Amino acid sequence: MFHAEIIAIGSELLTPFRSDTNSLWLTAELNALGIEVRCKTTVGDDELFLEETLRDALRKSPLVITTGGLGPTEDDITRKVVARVMQRPLVLHPELLDRIRRQFADRGLTMPPNNERQALVPRDAEPLNNDYGTAPGLILREGDRMLVVLPGPPREMRPMFTAYVRPKLEPLAGAVRLRTRMLRVAGMGESQVDSLIAPIYTRYTNPTTTILINNTEVEVHFTAKAASDAEADALLDDLVGQVEEALGANVFSHRGETLEQVVGLRLAVRGYTIATAESCTGGLIAKRLTDVPGSSKYFREGVVAYANETKTRLLGVPAELLARQGAVSAEVAEAMAAGVKARAGTTIGVGVTGIAGPDGGTEDKPVGLVYVGVAGDFVVTHRKFILPGDRDRIRHLASQVALDLVRRTFLL
Repeated sequence: MFHAEIIAIGSELLTPFRSDTNSLWLTAELNALGIEVRCKTTVGDDELFLEETLRDALRKSPLVITTGGLGPTEDDITRKVVARVMQRPLVLHPELLDRIRRQFADRGLTMPPNNERQALVPRDAEPLNNDYGTAPGLILREGDRMLVVLPGPPREMRPMFTAYVRPKLEPLAGAVRLRTRMLRVAGMGESQVDSLIAPIYTRYTNPTTTILINNTEVEVHFTAKAASDAEADALLDDLVGQVEEALGANVFSHRGETLEQVVGLRLAVRGYTIATAESCTGGLIAKRLTDVPGSSKYFREGVVAYANETKTRLLGVPAELLARQGAVSAEVAEAMAAGVKARAGTTIGVGVTGIAGPDGGTEDKPVGLVYVGVAGDFVVTHRKFILPGDRDRIRHLASQVALDLVRRTFLL
């Protein structure tokens, strides 16, 4: 099978503050063409490391795609390193230079001198127009090897790949098609999922199965190879159907949808409305629900009620109940859910209270203790959770289990 390697370039990608989303998107696009990605590498703005990485990638893979490092500043090194690895001098491309100048002029600006370096192209390279920025891409060929050089910003990289690179790769992919599918699972740990479905997926060599844990849920990825998309999909249908049956209601997503998207769609379809009352999650559940376009159809309001007095004043939680049971309790979670439902006049109310830490825990009520209450017209119930991790992880997990409890209680 024709295979590829992706190199993400940029020192910012090696910090805790930025992540490489380009490689994920490119992998999906290449897989759709039947091209398998066998290696991904992230390299900082270091000429020595980038040169070694490029040489190694071109030795192993017939297709190498890089993203990033094509800007106008001194630390944008991709262009000159590519020229050195391919043993081709950089030459000024007049048409590219004119295009970049026009882009600045169209915005009423004068092009700074350092943008001229973006019009330098390794000899015999094919430049790719950038319809959303100033950094052109490049395609270089050497024997049976192809090197594709793309800009880093996704808003520039994705349209460039779709318009100019994808059509050139389609004839190279060959007869083998690669199709993927993903299930998202809530309410189970990675080992629980694996113990339940391993007897099924280990009987198959095609499709292959991978189980991953992300911040809030377990993902099960399947990849099938076949002579056509239809054949690959049939292989996936067979295996994925068995896995779905084994996991039952724990599967909440079949095509990669987030839990808030699934909950929102089912609320909209049923004509339900929802309101949230949050303490330890600080409005995160409301944020996730309203991140989904069209959420105004079902989301009415959210109350962040940290203080006990706020729980009483805005949600009607009895002060006597708070004094007797404590703010972090099943009774208060249910009262918060019922209170916000009554306040907003919704079909469903959600109440969350807990101890996110790092302080505030006791032997009876440790850090990570979270109660989620849900209230409908005919049911008020709760679940108790002991969630692991630091403050941020506990809050995100609490938002996940709250949305999942809504799904299981009202939307299955």
